[in-house]
Amino acid sequence: MMGITAMADASQTAKPASSVIPLDDAIREARSFAADRADVVVDLRDAARARIELLAEELGPTVRAVPADDDQFDFAISSGQNPRLFIDATTHVALGRDRMTYRFVRDTRLGRVVMEESRDLKTVADKVTRYVAERIVEKRRAVDGEVTSLRGEAASPAKPQDDGVSDFVLGLVWFLIGAVAGAGGLYLAVSGALTGG
Repeated sequence: MMGITAMADASQTAKPASSVIPLDDAIREARSFAADRADVVVDLRDAARARIELLAEELGPTVRAVPADDDQFDFAISSGQNPRLFIDATTHVALGRDRMTYRFVRDTRLGRVVMEESRDLKTVADKVTRYVAERIVEKRRAVDGEVTSLRGEAASPAKPQDDGVSDFVLGLVWFLIGAVAGAGGLYLAVSGALTGG
């Protein structure tokens, strides 16, 4: 068993003071290592953005074919750690953890739903194009569609009724009736208090 003084002597003889790395050199090495690591992260981010941009280029004809008055689609690439191609407010394409797999996802009230996941660019682009087409058809049906009653009979779209009396005149009449009733009630209350009865 070694004593404390023997361990102190061994540590002094094992490392001479001149073999310690100067702090400036250690800081320089740490900065170099951090820069190398940052370069790798930036390279990965740039590669991911390049893949998303390739998908955006593949979807170029689809984007150009969307009617100019249809404002439900974004078609925007976000920057950041995980770049995404936003299709609309609820769907986007991002890369999986392997940075090679495209994931076309839709956010719903019940969570995120993966609509397509593939390494093949064309497969994902086709799925996005079909999604855009479905959304355009849904919007046209909603705008041009016929109103159907819950009772089963077909109803025509609601038309405003014009019976000759404007809402303003009707509101004014009810206001005057309320004012007269309030004034009458106030008069009865005040006259009953003055007469003492």
